[in-house]
Parts: sequence; C-alpha cells; structure tokens
Amino acid sequence: MPLKIEISKGLNIPLKGKAEKILSPGQIIGSTIALKPTDFPNLTPKAAIKEGDKVKAGDVIFYDKNTPEIKFTSPVSGTLKSIVRGERRKILEFVIEADSIIEYQQFTVGDVANLSKEQITELLLNSGTWPFVRQRPYNIIANPTDTPKAIFISGFDSSPLAPDLDFLLNGQDADFQKGIQALKKLTEGDIHLTVNGVFPTSKLFENTKDVELHTIVGPHPAGNVGIQIHHIDPMNKGEVVWFIHPQDVLIIGRLFNKGIFDATRIIALTGSEVEKPRYYRTILGSSIDKFLKDNIKPGNHRYISGNVLTGTRIGKEDFLGFYHHQITVIPDGNQYEFMGWLAPGFNKFSLSRTFFSWLMPNKEYVINANVRGGRRALMITGNFEKVFPMDLLPMQLLKAMIIEDIDLMEKLGIYEVVEEDFALCEFVDTSKTDIQAIVRKGLDLMIKELN
Repeated sequence: MPLKIEISKGLNIPLKGKAEKILSPGQIIGSTIALKPTDFPNLTPKAAIKEGDKVKAGDVIFYDKNTPEIKFTSPVSGTLKSIVRGERRKILEFVIEADSIIEYQQFTVGDVANLSKEQITELLLNSGTWPFVRQRPYNIIANPTDTPKAIFISGFDSSPLAPDLDFLLNGQDADFQKGIQALKKLTEGDIHLTVNGVFPTSKLFENTKDVELHTIVGPHPAGNVGIQIHHIDPMNKGEVVWFIHPQDVLIIGRLFNKGIFDATRIIALTGSEVEKPRYYRTILGSSIDKFLKDNIKPGNHRYISGNVLTGTRIGKEDFLGFYHHQITVIPDGNQYEFMGWLAPGFNKFSLSRTFFSWLMPNKEYVINANVRGGRRALMITGNFEKVFPMDLLPMQLLKAMIIEDIDLMEKLGIYEVVEEDFALCEFVDTSKTDIQAIVRKGLDLMIKELN
C-alpha cells in the first residue's frame, strides 16, 4: 500500500553551484575510462584480461575472487591500457583507452515476461550489470543466490547539489519500465519507488507499472534509500533488501531492449567553483578532465566524484565513480582563517546559531573542505539526533562500532544503516571524527564474523 512519509529530522546544506537544467550537446567521453575495484566494499578483484588486450563494451575486465560469477565488464571498446596497483599490489584501477566509436558485445536476450529468475540473473551477471544491484545490510553488491524481501528505488536525491532525477530520466520511459520488469522477477516482494512529495510526481514515475509508489517529505537525508527502507519496510536480522539507482535501472532496461551493455548516463557538474554548472551525457567511469576544461574558476580546489557528504575525493584528471552521478568542485580550504569562529560569520553556514548567517535562511553558501579544527574526544552534544531520522540511537551505535561489540551493534540496529546514513552526523560532529569510516569498519566486521 502506498505511503506518505514525513520526516522532520535532517539538514539541507544550501551550497552554491546547483546545475542548471541544461544538457550539454553530444556525448562527452574521455580518451580513457576506468573501473575502480575500490568502489566496491568487501570485493577482491581478479583480472580477467591483461594489459594490451582489446575489448568490446560488455567484455569482462575483472571479477570478484570470492564470488566469480559477479563480473565487471567494460563500458567501452578499446585497449586495456594499464592495471594500476597500490600498496601490497592491491588493484586500484583498470584503465581502458577508449575507441572513438564504441563496438558492443551482443548478448542473447528474450522476452522478459517469459524468462525465469535464474535466466535473468545469469544475463545480468554475464553482462556486468549485476553490480548495479546492491543490498542492505552492509551496502555491498547483492548476492545473486539470495531472494530479497523487497527492492527499493529512490526517485529523488536530497543530497547537496544533487542532480534532478526527473531531468536525468526524461524521455526514457521504455527503458525504465523494461528494467523494472526484469527486477520484478528477482523478488517475491514489492518494488518500492519513492518520490519527493513536495513536487508533482513525474509522468515517468507515475506511469511505471509493477511498483509501489510512495512519497516522502522532509530535509536531507529524505532521499537516502536507507531512510525510506526504515519507514516503509524496516529490516530485521536475517532479512535482505536490494536497492538500485534509477539511472542504473535504465542500463538494465537497455540490456533487455537492445541486447548490449550500454553504460550511458547523464551526470551533473556542480559546485561553487564551476563557471557553468550543468548536465552532461557521458559513460560510466569516464575521465572528468573534459568536463572541467575552461569551466573551473581559478584557485585551489577539491574535486569530488559524487556529493560533498559521501563522494570520493579525486584528482582533476581522475575518473567518475561507478555509483556516482555528479561531480562536485568546491574550494579546498587549506588556509588559516583570521579570528576563526570569533568572526561574525555572515558567509558561514552552521547548524546552530554560532554565526549571524542564521538571520539569512535562504542564502546559498560557498563552503570549503576545511574541517575547522583538530580531531578531539567524541563528545555528546545531541547534534546527531537532530539530523538522524531513524528510530535508532546514533551515538550509542557508533560507540558500539568503535569498541567492536557485535552483540551490542546488533541490538542497536546496525543491519539498518550504512555509511551514507551517518554522513550528516559527520558534518555536524564537533569532534571532527571520521564517522563514515568507522561505520564501514563496523559493517566489514559484521561481514567477517557472521557470514
């Protein structure tokens, strides 16, 4: 049954630099693209080809050593230029030199209505589209042998400067519906599609069949799928829920409509340091240098694949992350500030009324990456509870993760949370604690001990 959800806890961060609804003409693909195993928690990559090998779009590049059936395929045709390794020869990137015209590997697909769950799963695995399907608990790639109790899709993104999903999906109704049709075969439960209740629902979402359409109203993190799961169909120990981004549903839909792995996606270039924030059509894993060319203000900048709360810091010649749909550029903030917090702070954003900026609630801010202070003891301030819209105890759960108390973590609800659910807690934390890293470590411990 469709639900109308209202949350009051949370925080919208009014950053300057939201993308205009202008789609740059053509498709921009860098001369190189990269698949980064580091984008996938709890994965041990094993190369399927070697440097210098030619590939088509859809050919296997690497697979998970512990689950070999989960394959990662090339988004473009070209040549494997290099396998970049880090400490202890850990694989960091598979860099592919792209052809000017993409040649696709053809997959044999049938009518989704006549395919079994096993046949659809096999096709998703072989084509490399399976990694788009992730699971809760743990925020890892879904186990293809599981049957989830439900699949969740968040139809909007409430994170800072997030792209407008209605704009990204416009005109792609057929691919979206086909992707939903395929996903429906993978669960005996419902597919829950949640949209922003503040605005009229887009025709694409409104007309989508085989989904339960819910609305949610409230500040960020209302758009996080974890918040939606918590309020629609909360998880218990032993249960599994899958989730997927709407643009990735399109990729699955194209697979069944065209028989190819078409990893095209539209991304938003955002941030206060971008001259003309707008949208670009590109491809999964593309290098970002072409988006930035002649479009960045002078200065020392922080480049982020994703949003400022949960994204990954990258270089200006680095690559778009596997699950990211925006690039953000903000000031790096690696300089000292005169008077610091003693200044009136008309241009500084704060959760509290520390600065006079609270008198201008509609103002947009240029916020840099400066943490404004050193790390210190974890203090109980009550700020976490103001921005954490789950019926859980965030501070107590975080402490249980720090001391690695598995029983206590279970009792406090670790199966319901992942890193992004604590991103706002990290933002408002006066102790400057790397909270998301602690949450990831806690989840990895649960995987190691209980699976």
